Amino acid sequence: MELEFLTATLFNLGVNLLYTLLALFIGIAALMVIDRKLLRSVDIEGELKNGNIAVAIFASTILIFVALIISFGLKG
Repeated sequence: MELEFLTATLFNLGVNLLYTLLALFIGIAALMVIDRKLLRSVDIEGELKNGNIAVAIFASTILIFVALIISFGLKG
């Protein structure tokens, strides 16, 4: 019983790690596309260096929405 439980647990761990890595790569790709295509005129890094808090809130909101979309998509 213990070997079967350990095998099932390790299999579930492996599947979850695979989903996590897949979500990470999809998230990075999505953020790069959003930055290149949609935010051409906004220099997010420059505005953050200048202390613009509105840009920081905007960028973090984009990160949260991309993460939510990816997590719901991977859960099925």
